[in-house]
Amino acid sequence: MIALFPALAGALVVGGVVGVVAGLRKVAVDDGAPARRRRSRLVARLMRLDRRTRVFAAAGLVGGVVVYLFTGWIIALVLGPIAGVGLPLLLNPGDAGSTIKRLEALEEWIRNLSGVLTVGAGLEEAIRLTLRSVPDEIRPEVTTLVARLRARWSTEDALRAFADDIDDATGDVVAASLILGARRRGAGLVSVLESTARSVSDDVRARREIEAERAGPRATARWVTIITAVVLGVLTFTGDYIAPYASLLGQILLTAYLAAYVGLLVMMRNMSKGKPMPRFLGAEVREGKLS
Repeated sequence: MIALFPALAGALVVGGVVGVVAGLRKVAVDDGAPARRRRSRLVARLMRLDRRTRVFAAAGLVGGVVVYLFTGWIIALVLGPIAGVGLPLLLNPGDAGSTIKRLEALEEWIRNLSGVLTVGAGLEEAIRLTLRSVPDEIRPEVTTLVARLRARWSTEDALRAFADDIDDATGDVVAASLILGARRRGAGLVSVLESTARSVSDDVRARREIEAERAGPRATARWVTIITAVVLGVLTFTGDYIAPYASLLGQILLTAYLAAYVGLLVMMRNMSKGKPMPRFLGAEVREGKLS
């Protein structure tokens, strides 16, 4: 029975992590719903995990079983899957590169759109014509925009939805320029779009410089994570060195140490990520949910 206490402590840690994630995602839970409905929702969320995450979790569980068989640590059965899922997240360089590529594609699309407008096409027709040469990075968003226009959406509503699909402050600048052009229908839209394209280009250049400066701390965080995981893996099988952690108190302390250390790694990684620029278009802005 005593040996079950470390597993219980680990389960509480897992429950805390799940609770934090649920809170960050703002998952609404009906307090009056039956317990079986809440369990079914939890199972549904677990089933929605992508295949890669499930594979890593299974690999972590296998590693935890190996550690348990070698050391007798019950807590390894809980920490193994957590490590399997968490380590890839800590080692992931992030999506800053893909965001910059999307903005570059947005700049190219705006330049193509201004070129089509110079031959006398209307804004809606020009957007449809650019679908043939739109860059792959934003093809789904532009395809959806064209589909909305064909479905008789108003041009402004379709462009606002397009800004939500891009979900970036620079995308809001592009959408706002197009919305103004749709309202005024003047001859100056081409020059406005060319100016917007230059602004997007300047923004992409600035973001590249920022990401180059942040790459160093992110690489440091990844190497610290890798070295820590390797050292802990080696020390786990050194026999006498880990003997004190076989006790109840030792496993509780080990769980606390690992949780604190992982928290510091996460903090280091988050510090190197930065915060996205606030948007000024979208439903949340109109409703006053964004500060």
